[in-house]
Amino acid sequence: MQTQLPVAETTQTMPAEQRLTLSNVAWDTYEKLLDAFGEHRAVRLHYDEGVLEFMVPLEAHENPSDVIGVFIRTLAFESGQNIKGIASTTLRRKELLKGAEPDRCYYIQNESVVRGRTVNLEVDPPPDLVVEVDISHTDINKNKLYAQMGVPEFWRFDGQVLRIYQLQQGQYQDASVSPTFPWVPMEVFYRFLKQCKTVGETPAHSELKAWVHANAPQQ
Repeated sequence: MQTQLPVAETTQTMPAEQRLTLSNVAWDTYEKLLDAFGEHRAVRLHYDEGVLEFMVPLEAHENPSDVIGVFIRTLAFESGQNIKGIASTTLRRKELLKGAEPDRCYYIQNESVVRGRTVNLEVDPPPDLVVEVDISHTDINKNKLYAQMGVPEFWRFDGQVLRIYQLQQGQYQDASVSPTFPWVPMEVFYRFLKQCKTVGETPAHSELKAWVHANAPQQ
């Protein structure tokens, strides 16, 4: 059973995401929409076997997404692990009829495979770690989507609780710690998140770096 230590409750007065879901959308239509919107846009698209969701992230979504990104990069940088982040790059697999634009995704174990070039999922492995922030309801089954895309590790944050999933025999199983960072207790994440809200992100980041230096295994 995964340890869940929700952060202090806050009053949510503004929505975190705006969503629109369409059904029975053909793959070709999905790809045409991606081309029409282009790369530099506010809306993110997820596609799963005919279901297409448009999502516009707002501040209550983007801030925890950014904080989680800083957390992951700090763990990697300060412990000496190579990492390649591709942010919310579109991940699409036509043969699976699945496409996604996660909040964050990273190559860590397979960083050397994709280093210095554009990722092509037709020949490259999927990202090693994907992060999604879903504070409001989504009609896309993200666990099923990323599991079928073969993503080994999936983090989901609902604004209070972080859940970590590890891919095992084609399905996600709850993990008590990150398989990529097994030396990091979940409490470290919640403390970092709380400190970002109370003392600010710069001092929180400094304390996190000091903790990693004291606790990371020697490379």
